[in-house]
Amino acid sequence: MSASVTVPTDAGDMPAHLWLPPSGQGPGIVLLQEIFGVSSYVQRRGEKLAALGYVVVAPEVFWRLGVAAPIEGEDALQQGMGLVQRLDWDAAVRDGAASVQWLRGHDAVDAGVGVVGFCFGGGLGFNVAARLEAEAQTPVEALVSYYGSALPGLHAAMTVSAPSLHHFGLADSFIDTATVRAIEESLTRQPATVFETYDGADHAFDNDDMPWHDAGASALAWSTTEQFLREHLPVT
Repeated sequence: MSASVTVPTDAGDMPAHLWLPPSGQGPGIVLLQEIFGVSSYVQRRGEKLAALGYVVVAPEVFWRLGVAAPIEGEDALQQGMGLVQRLDWDAAVRDGAASVQWLRGHDAVDAGVGVVGFCFGGGLGFNVAARLEAEAQTPVEALVSYYGSALPGLHAAMTVSAPSLHHFGLADSFIDTATVRAIEESLTRQPATVFETYDGADHAFDNDDMPWHDAGASALAWSTTEQFLREHLPVT
């Protein structure tokens, strides 16, 4: 179970969810949501990461819009896309960076901090990591981005030199294969970047609450994610 916490930002306290590992201490991971908020699926991923030994915080990124609960219902996709259109992206990046800094100072964090993000959160996490590097702040130790929806507009404008892992399906309904390959070519210019693609997998293939879920691609991507985190953000 997660605990409710708040992360201080330039606009006040942002609500967030915190999971502790069985040992009570470990490296930190900022977990960044899809457009559906910190949903049951995101919470299950938070629990899984904590079980691996990480201290995990998942901020409610839509909090500045007055939304700090999962987006549900038959029109959840439309609701979520509407929120993203209203979102102040730069403020969300600042909030993500604030989450990284808050986690670094948490008593339970005894090593570095990484970022794991899905869809909306995958692109946001990339921008957060790039911002921290560009502003000469302490960079994240690792970034894992699942089908980052903002990457088509970000990959040519900024770089992340920290170790990063990117997952994309090659049957993505929102990001076509040519765009995926362009992102791959751009990002892999950084030697610490790993780029994985999955034949036949759609967008949000990891989310087992959605019709796009691909069990095989999800299992393979998660195994790769665990291995990547063990290498670059090891639990002692």
